[in-house]
Amino acid sequence: MSRVLALDFGEARCGCAISDPTGTLATPLEAIERPDTRRGMQRIDELVRTRDVGLVVVGLPLTLSGEEGPQALLTREWAGRLAARLHVPVELYDERLTTRQAERTGGQADEDSRAAAHLLEAYLA
Repeated sequence: MSRVLALDFGEARCGCAISDPTGTLATPLEAIERPDTRRGMQRIDELVRTRDVGLVVVGLPLTLSGEEGPQALLTREWAGRLAARLHVPVELYDERLTTRQAERTGGQADEDSRAAAHLLEAYLA
């Protein structure tokens, strides 16, 4: 079974987390700096190829009321460019409160990647 890669997109950094092959555990990875650059996209492409990723889930930053704001539009556009580059499906998934969860839980990984791990856990559930 292939893995799922979750991305918490931000213009400066993109948090990353990957599932185990069974789709039950989410592990934060190193965040990718400037993900909307050629180098950033290349790093994501490398993760997909080298980690046996079969699906990429991008966190969609909705407001607490479920509305899409300017950041959600930027994320949708970026996810579209990413999908055109990768050879695996790319899905958007509601990421509300994942940053707050990452702040509360702490851990060794950077906060962006911890947020991506919370996003992935919610998606896998």
